[in-house]
Amino acid sequence: MRAHEIDYKIYGEEMQYVEIELDPQEIVVAEPGSFMMMDNGIQMQTIFGDGSEQQNGLFGKLLSAGKRALTGESLFMTAYQNQNSGKSHVSFASPYPGKILPIDLTLFNGKFICQKDAFLCAAKGVSVGIEFSKKLGRGLFGGEGFIMQKLEGDGMAFVHSGGTLAKKELQSGQILKVDTGCIVGFTQDIDYDIEFVGGIKNSIFGGEGLFFATLRGPGTVYVQSLPFSRLADRIIASAPRSGGSSREEGSLLGGLGNLLDGDNRF
Repeated sequence: MRAHEIDYKIYGEEMQYVEIELDPQEIVVAEPGSFMMMDNGIQMQTIFGDGSEQQNGLFGKLLSAGKRALTGESLFMTAYQNQNSGKSHVSFASPYPGKILPIDLTLFNGKFICQKDAFLCAAKGVSVGIEFSKKLGRGLFGGEGFIMQKLEGDGMAFVHSGGTLAKKELQSGQILKVDTGCIVGFTQDIDYDIEFVGGIKNSIFGGEGLFFATLRGPGTVYVQSLPFSRLADRIIASAPRSGGSSREEGSLLGGLGNLLDGDNRF
């Protein structure tokens, strides 16, 4: 195996974290800001790109970092190496409520495609690259943009999803229609495209967007019930407006409604 062979355990329900067990000199790489805790003796190092062993020299590192920049991610990742003589542990947390999905790339023929912000951490040797759409419609109207991430190699990788995670096994020719933001990832055999919702009323008043994704089997698809973009939209809509006023002021109960809810800020 080219990738380091790591063990892990996932804790929690709604706000999960994954604990990685490292043998001496083993390394796990993670997104900046995902670190939670670690044992004494684990060394942290900021690296260009994903630190995969496929990188050769400065050009390879710059190419890997450039690919990450195209997906909107940081040019850097953090590597955690066990410098102890025995096993040590390091933990990484989900950025918002949801589930952590472990991906054994050996079970997916060495490749898994996911949303560009889904990656959490992986064993050193796993390549975190970009997956370009070959179809113009998917690139222009896919909701998550022209580029998705691809995880390649023969090690363990971990991605996170929002809300509840659903796993769908599609048979050959079977089609699943999904909101574009609800896709967590899928296997490389899945044919992914964008379809227009159709109908003037659906397009203008439906509230579900103009397009949804169509995924054709065979393959495995992972779907999340609460994309971060949807969660952020709800938070913004409920946030106080300028001047400290909130959206409840336009309701029938107004301030009385806040009092009944236990919010007595007036």
